[in-house]
Amino acid sequence: MIVYNVTYKVRWDIQERWSAWLQSAHIAAHLATGLFDSHRVFRLLEQDEEEGPTYVVQYFTTSLERYRQFMIEFAPDLQRVAWDKWGDGFMGFRTLMEEIN
Repeated sequence: MIVYNVTYKVRWDIQERWSAWLQSAHIAAHLATGLFDSHRVFRLLEQDEEEGPTYVVQYFTTSLERYRQFMIEFAPDLQRVAWDKWGDGFMGFRTLMEEIN
């Protein structure tokens, strides 16, 4: 199993609207590509939340090939949509993991 992990730090002033958009539109757009089989959403605890909360979204897929296809065909547009909507109200970083157990 391949896990595409996206961690977001979100400003407090947009947090509620951003979270609703994430769950209703952004995740749905990732899943609509057909390249991810499922997802999980987390809020990190015991983090410095002075500037806002931290969220993690994990997208699960069966192969590196599917992940790479997503990154080439869909990721740039999805990232641009998020930036156009929220500007610098959030920041994200991405990691790729492989399940070994």
